[in-house]
Amino acid sequence: MLKQHLQFKLSQKLSPQQIQLMKLIQLPTQAFEQRLKQELEENPALESGKEESETIDDDFDSEFDDSTDNETIETEDINIDDYLSDDEIPDYRTKANNYSADDDEKSVPYAAGTSFNQYLISQLNTVYLSDEEWSIAEFLVGSVDESGYIRRPITDILDDLAFTQNIYTDEQTILKVLKMVQELDPPGVAARSLEECLIIQLKRKEPNPSVELAIAILEKSFDQFTKKHYKKLIQKHGITEEQLKDAISEIEKLNPKPGGSYAGNNRMIEHVVPDFSIRIVEGELELTLNGRNAPELRVSREYNNMLKGYKAAKDKSKSQKDAVMFIKQKLDAAKWFIDAILQRQQTLFVTMSAIMNYQKEYFLTGDERNLRPMILKDIADEIDMDVSTVSRVANSKYVDTPYGTKLIKEYFSESMKNDQGEDVSTKEIKKILETVIAEETKKKPLTDDRLATILKEKGYPIARRTVAKYREQLDIPVARLRKQI
Repeated sequence: MLKQHLQFKLSQKLSPQQIQLMKLIQLPTQAFEQRLKQELEENPALESGKEESETIDDDFDSEFDDSTDNETIETEDINIDDYLSDDEIPDYRTKANNYSADDDEKSVPYAAGTSFNQYLISQLNTVYLSDEEWSIAEFLVGSVDESGYIRRPITDILDDLAFTQNIYTDEQTILKVLKMVQELDPPGVAARSLEECLIIQLKRKEPNPSVELAIAILEKSFDQFTKKHYKKLIQKHGITEEQLKDAISEIEKLNPKPGGSYAGNNRMIEHVVPDFSIRIVEGELELTLNGRNAPELRVSREYNNMLKGYKAAKDKSKSQKDAVMFIKQKLDAAKWFIDAILQRQQTLFVTMSAIMNYQKEYFLTGDERNLRPMILKDIADEIDMDVSTVSRVANSKYVDTPYGTKLIKEYFSESMKNDQGEDVSTKEIKKILETVIAEETKKKPLTDDRLATILKEKGYPIARRTVAKYREQLDIPVARLRKQI
C-alpha cells in the first residue's frame, strides 16, 4: 500500500563555487593559465587588469536572484572526490555555433613532422625492389614499433599479407626482403630480438678483433652474456679477461632501441613550469608563488553600468528582465571566479609553507638523508585542511629549489624506526642503500643479504626482502647483473 510521509534529512553538499575552487587548486601553472584564458573568453563580465573602485550594484538581488551571493568557499573537512566530474558539461557547450556560409574557417598551419615509419619508407625509395617485394617491404616497415623492432613472428606476417594485402608468398621471400629492410638507418632497425639488433649494428662497424669477438659472443653465448657468466665465456671462447673486456666495451656502445634514436620533427618537449620557488636568504628559507598564479582580474565596469541602466528603467518588459538576469549571472560568475582564484593562491601558499617548514632541514642542506617522514595527513593537520586538498596541491605542482626543480609529492614518504627507536624516512634509507651500492666492488657486488647486514650495522634494521623492494624502486639490478670485469 502506498503512503506519503515527510522525512527530515540533514546532508552536506558542495556548492558549484566550492567545486570550482577544488578544480582550480589541482591545476598546475600552465593548465591554470589555460583555464583562466577560457574563463575570460566565456564570461564577458570578467576582465584582466587591476580592480576598479566601482562596486556592483546589488539592489536587484532581491528582485531577480534568490541565490546567496555572499557565500564563502570553505574547503576544510570536506572530501570532494565524489563531487568532481568532468562529465558535467553545460548545455550551451553542446550546441553548434551558427556561422554564415560565407565565413571562412581560418586556422594557423603547423608542421606535422615526419614519423619514424615515413622516414623508413623514404629510404626504401632508393632501393630497387620488384612490385611484390615493395609491398612486402612496406608491410614490414609498417610492423616496426617505436623502439625499432618487429615483434611479430614471420608466420603471422605471412598470413596477414595473404588476408589483408592479397599477397601470397613464402617465408624465404619475406626473410629476403627483411634483410633489405634491416640495412636501412638507423642501424639495428627491423630486428626481431635484442640479440639480432645488436649483431646487425656490430656488422655495420669496421671489422676488428674486438668486434668479431663481440659478434661471436652474441651469436653463440647470448644467454651467458646476459647473465654475466664471464668465467664461462672466457673458457668457451678461449680468450683472456682483457679481450672479453674489450668485446663487452664494443657491445655497450650499441643502441638497444634504434627507433628511439630518431626524433624527426615532431618530438614533444615537455617544459616544467615551477609553481613555487624556495630560496635561502641569509640562512632562512624564502617561499614565493609563481606570479603567473596570481593574475590581476576585475569585474567589467561596462556590465556594471548596464545593470544600473536597467535599474533606472521604470517599466521593465520581459526581455529587459531576461537581460538583467543574464547580466547578473555573468557578474556573479565573475565575482565567484575572482574569489576562487584568491583562495587558490592562499591555499597553495599555506600548504607549501607548511611543507617547507616541515622539511626545513632538508631545504637548508639539500641532503636527502635529512628528509623527515611526512604523509599528507601531517600537513593537513598542520594547516587545518582536508587531506584531499593537500593531495591536490602536492600531486601536480613543482617547486624550484637551490637543488633543482622537483615534484612536491616526492617530499612525502613513509617512516621506519631505526635501532634507537627514532622515526626515519624511507627516502633516507634508500639514499644510504644507493650510496652503499655505488661504493661496492663491481667485481664482487653485494648481495641483498649483505646489504641488509650493512644497513643494520648503520642503524637501520630492515629485512632482506625490504632491501630488495627498495633496490627495485631505485631501478638497481641484482648483484649478478651489477657484476663487471
